[in-house]
Amino acid sequence: MPMFRYKAVAATGDIVEGAMEAATRGAVIARLQQGGHVPIRADAAGLGFQPLTRLRALLPSRGSGVDLLMLTQQLAMLLRAGLALDRALEFIAGQSEAAADREAVRLLLEKIRGGRSLADALAAQPDIFPKYYAAIVRAGEASATLDASFEHLAGFLEQSKRARGDVVSALIYPGIVLLTGLGSLAMLFGFVVPSFKPLFADSETALPLVTRLVLLASDGLAQFGPAFLGLAVLGAAALRLWLRTAAGRAWWDRLALRLPLFGTLIAKAEVARFALILGTLLKSGASPLTALAIARDTVRNEVIAEAVAAALDGVKEGRGLAEPLAQTSVVPALAVNLIRVGEETARLDDMLHKVATILEQENRRTLDRLLALLVPGVTVVLGVLVAVVVGAILTAVLSVYDLAL
Repeated sequence: MPMFRYKAVAATGDIVEGAMEAATRGAVIARLQQGGHVPIRADAAGLGFQPLTRLRALLPSRGSGVDLLMLTQQLAMLLRAGLALDRALEFIAGQSEAAADREAVRLLLEKIRGGRSLADALAAQPDIFPKYYAAIVRAGEASATLDASFEHLAGFLEQSKRARGDVVSALIYPGIVLLTGLGSLAMLFGFVVPSFKPLFADSETALPLVTRLVLLASDGLAQFGPAFLGLAVLGAAALRLWLRTAAGRAWWDRLALRLPLFGTLIAKAEVARFALILGTLLKSGASPLTALAIARDTVRNEVIAEAVAAALDGVKEGRGLAEPLAQTSVVPALAVNLIRVGEETARLDDMLHKVATILEQENRRTLDRLLALLVPGVTVVLGVLVAVVVGAILTAVLSVYDLAL
């Protein structure tokens, strides 16, 4: 049975922490509530949780930003337990370890006590709370389901964080292999190959073509390597600045969708994000037009954002969401068909979540296959390059040795 680490407020008002074995996270929360505690958080500990916790305690705190997922989970638990909003924020501010978290919650509490709604207080901190976040909370306030809105938000943020973490974790090993191979090539061209040049210079025989090319590459890196590196850095900086402009961003978004294989991955990822946010907004009680307008602003690819804007116009005309999206060439047909089914069965919010799940699973399977091929591919390519360099040097050395004999 999995182990969960929890933090809760006891009946005496004290903060209690501990570990508990349970089948699910919900079982932990239910057991804490039965014991008269108000749960603040309950996370899966895993087998290595305690050693990792001790290790993190030895490391300096990042303190660079607000942990939005944890804050949302804590609010969802406290509100579900029946605490008033201001009391829940007080508890969170009192037990938060990061200064950024405490400051963000303090500002929320200050504005709420000043008579503003929670959604307005969230909207006043756009760098921390995205636009869709405040919109979902506003819908929850209007429908008196604020605890459910925070639960929807926690699920969305957790799913997004898990997807990003899977990709980063999968790229660690290929990155290490690539850096190790490039480091080996740099050592060969920077130190090993130049050490053989005096031997070849005294030779009267013509060196093999591959050896001459290797020596030429080594000389070029020694003479022009820093200049090439500087130009590459300047070029990357200039490209990054241009991509921040409207024209540069539009060009990049169009190019990204045309890339073989990766264009499909990008389109599915953007549509999955759009569907998940739209479904969460609708489930929280937001109107379809408002939800579509907010979800459109969260789409980062301008081409797909234009398709969503066209769909918004179609919804205003009474044509529904599926038909306008079907007229675009960027939204996967599977997503369009599922959205159409959701509209016909009056379960659009649930079907949008299904769309997001299916597209993310497809992308994950594709990425797993690509990463499975990436490591051996990089290893083979770098191995061949190292073998060519070493073979060229050995061939030249043997030819010089034969001539000396």
